[in-house]
Amino acid sequence: MDGHFVPNLTFGAPVVQSLRDKFPGVIFEVHMMVSNPEQWIDDMSKAGADVYTFHLEASENPTQTIEKIRSKGMLAGCGIKPKTAVEPLDDLAPSLDVLLVMTVEPGFGGQSFMSDMMSKVRYLRERHPDANIEVDGGLSPKTIETAAEAGANFIVSGSAVVKSSDPKSVISELRGVVNKYRKVNQAES
Repeated sequence: MDGHFVPNLTFGAPVVQSLRDKFPGVIFEVHMMVSNPEQWIDDMSKAGADVYTFHLEASENPTQTIEKIRSKGMLAGCGIKPKTAVEPLDDLAPSLDVLLVMTVEPGFGGQSFMSDMMSKVRYLRERHPDANIEVDGGLSPKTIETAAEAGANFIVSGSAVVKSSDPKSVISELRGVVNKYRKVNQAES
């Protein structure tokens, strides 16, 4: 978050690098809620990011952004805000590793899950049965079933995990529900 694309600021490449050094086997996805996402690709690659997810709304040329991400050895993800149509993301899907549907307005934690975004997840899942479809915002044990049933298989859960008295249990529950629906979705396809 850069204070432009969304109003908040957050950490950058130096923090990713310090975490990479401490957790070498962990996959690091950086979700870049920034204006001009191309500007940060080199820094995040050098810092050790594995997946670079940018917002469609912030890129003047998403295809070139994807190519640059790949040229730096990272997987490419692209996300859309709630008010953005899903069709442009659908068009890019064959060149992406992660399709992100925001389930809150990006920039602030602790917002309520927008269940009406599940129509976008279903739309993408029907067209791309093997895609990694990510949802971010308001995901918790109360909302995970809705997201997983719609076809989301990558989950970002901030507040529900960090504010829990038992974060491991919450992560386990979220993972269990997603895995259950992954098996169901695979059997149906």
